[in-house]
Amino acid sequence: MDESRRDFLKTGAKSIAVAAAGTSLRTWGDQPKILGANSRVRVAVVGLRGRGENHIQSYGALPNVEIAALCDIDDNVMSERLAGVRKLGCQPKTYKDIRKLLDDKSIDAVSIATPHHWHASMAIWACQAGKDVYVEKPCSHNLWEGGQIVRAAAKYNRIVQHGTQSRSNPAVIEAVQKIQKEALIGDVYLSRGLCFKWRDTIGHTPASPVPAGVDYDLWTGPAPLQPFTKNHFHYNWHWFWDYGNGDLGNQGIHQIDIARWGLGLGFPNKISAIGGHFMFDDDQQTPNTLNCAFEYNLPNGKRALLEFEVRHWISNHEAGIGQRRDASAASAETAHGGLGPKEGSYNSVGNIFYGSKGYLAIDNVAGYKSWLGQEQQPGPSAPEAKENHFANFIECVISRKKEDLRAPIEEGHFSSGLAHLANTSYRLGRTLNFDPETQLVKGDDAANQMLRDGDRGYRAPFAVPEKV
Repeated sequence: MDESRRDFLKTGAKSIAVAAAGTSLRTWGDQPKILGANSRVRVAVVGLRGRGENHIQSYGALPNVEIAALCDIDDNVMSERLAGVRKLGCQPKTYKDIRKLLDDKSIDAVSIATPHHWHASMAIWACQAGKDVYVEKPCSHNLWEGGQIVRAAAKYNRIVQHGTQSRSNPAVIEAVQKIQKEALIGDVYLSRGLCFKWRDTIGHTPASPVPAGVDYDLWTGPAPLQPFTKNHFHYNWHWFWDYGNGDLGNQGIHQIDIARWGLGLGFPNKISAIGGHFMFDDDQQTPNTLNCAFEYNLPNGKRALLEFEVRHWISNHEAGIGQRRDASAASAETAHGGLGPKEGSYNSVGNIFYGSKGYLAIDNVAGYKSWLGQEQQPGPSAPEAKENHFANFIECVISRKKEDLRAPIEEGHFSSGLAHLANTSYRLGRTLNFDPETQLVKGDDAANQMLRDGDRGYRAPFAVPEKV
């Protein structure tokens, strides 16, 4: 572990010295009740479509959790999820506005699965309200926001888990141990993350009336209020800078996290990203093809390199990643030459670590394999195993042992920060020379401003608090 990362985990990030508009501290009063070893944790799930449904299913399977509240800006989604939660034996309260939910002192923890631009405000408000927090990846919409969540978690002594659930996957944990503790592949000089996902064009969608039952003002929250279009709403918001971070911060954040975890490092010293939005004429703003490089200067005078790549269309596999499927999927891939438009069957999503003694590949859905020596003989491997990231969070909520979190918010800030740094390099068209101590780009005010507010500012009263 490098010194900057160790200091950060002890003390929290240093303040970023870039002025911007913010909001004052909001307080919710008394601290919550103390939970006992046999307590049922009362969880509120915020953001119920897509990943939020996974939150509900995961908490619903845990015996020591009660889904006590649901929050969403869409009445149609709410009614559907409410029916499902009631089948689990829970009778949750329902909210459209998280600020009203946070007034409920019976809620122990808040689980956030909203679009990215809302993550930081909600996580910080929840900490201020005395709630523990599970926040989906990336925890922030820009670099500064991540540091603010870290500070809030420390100040209010909250358990805050980041939604990079691969850190709870036994196969991935074993792979990282093989790399770090056992030096299976020797000195690791290159860590590579892959996000090759077949993604079709989103087309063009004109401004249209807001759907019935949707509070679009609340959905927009801290972002600038734009005319409603279908492409700005369900899922496709990922591809607009005001709300999302492209596939780098969508699927890719998981692979960035594993790539950095395997290296045992925090923030890099130099970042460069180049790419573009290719093939399609549509509304998408974020790149669909992107090459990122993160350079680390190590205390021993050596350097390490982390690479990350996004591809959006037809692609080969690398190191077998994407080829290891069940028998029926494998035969289908063979019939189609290993390529095709079927989401989930032809993707290559994973990590490759290269060292002096061999290389190791982690497949997002198929465990890991390794190859050793110049002859690349098969080495240790393990199949995919089920993770239970939510159970780890709940265990830590009850025990109050932050050190047992598998994805503490400090680690989430590092990995989310890498995505923001690469996107900033791409958007400005230049390499960034970064100081991990101050968390500032050296001699580049424009880059620091973009890392501070995403180049879009904040809309009152939803802004990320300046003082936590």
